[in-house]
Amino acid sequence: MISIDKLCYNSRLRYENAGEKFAFAMVTLCICVASRSIAVACIVLAVTGILTTWKGGIPVLRYLKAMTVPLTFLFLSTFAIMFNIRRVPLDLFALPIGSWYLTASRSAFLYSVQLILTALSAVSCLYFLSFTTPMPDILEVLRKMHCPRLLSELMLLTYRFIFILLDTASAISVSQDCRLGNRDYRTSVRSFGLLGSVLMIRATARSGKLYTAMEARCYDDTIRVLSESRPPRRGVIAAIILFDAGLLSLAVWRKFFA
Repeated sequence: MISIDKLCYNSRLRYENAGEKFAFAMVTLCICVASRSIAVACIVLAVTGILTTWKGGIPVLRYLKAMTVPLTFLFLSTFAIMFNIRRVPLDLFALPIGSWYLTASRSAFLYSVQLILTALSAVSCLYFLSFTTPMPDILEVLRKMHCPRLLSELMLLTYRFIFILLDTASAISVSQDCRLGNRDYRTSVRSFGLLGSVLMIRATARSGKLYTAMEARCYDDTIRVLSESRPPRRGVIAAIILFDAGLLSLAVWRKFFA
C-alpha cells in the first residue's frame, strides 16, 4: 500500500463515523473555497491539521511533508500572478533589468497569498479525509448519498489498480537500475519510455484477468465491500454544525462588513 493508505488504517479516527468525517471535510472545503478569505483559510488549516495529527495520531512530519507537495505547485503557479515585467515599477518592489523592471504590487501579493492559503486549506480538508477514512468507507458514504453505482465501482477499481501499477512500476524500475538502464540521460529517457509501454501492456492484461476472476465469482454488476464504522454521535454532529456555521458567519462578515 502507498504510505497515505497505511497511515489512514493506523489513524485513531479510523473507526469514527465516515459520514461525519465526509460531511465535515466537504462542507468546510466548500465554505473555504467560496469565501476566499485569509482568516477562514488559516482557521481551516489549523483545525484540520490539529485533527489529523493530534486527534488522528498522524506524525506531524509526515503531514507537513505531504503538504509541501501542493505548496510547491502553488508557489510555481502564483509566480506569474505576483511578479510582472514592466517599464513602470509597482508599489511593492522593483528590480531594474535594463530599461525594464521585475516588479510586484501589494494587491497582487495579497491576492497570491489569498490563493495559496485558500488552496492549501482546501487540500488540508481532503488530507483530513484521506488520512482518517479508508476508500471503502468513502465509497459507502457515496452509496448512501445515491451516487451512481457505475461511478463508485470505477473509483474502487481505479483505487485498486493504483497499488498494482505502483508495485509493478517499482519492480520494473529496480530491474532497470540493476541493468544500468539509467546511467545517463539518453538511456534514462529510453528506459522511461519502455517502462510506460510495459506498464500499459501489463495493466491491460491484469484488468482482463481481474474481470475474468470477478465473473468466475458470480459478478452481477455490483461490487459489495464490507465497511466498518461507528454510528453517528450527536455531539460530533453538533460540533461540525457549530464550526461550519461559525466559518460561514466569519466569511460573510469579512466579505460584506469588514
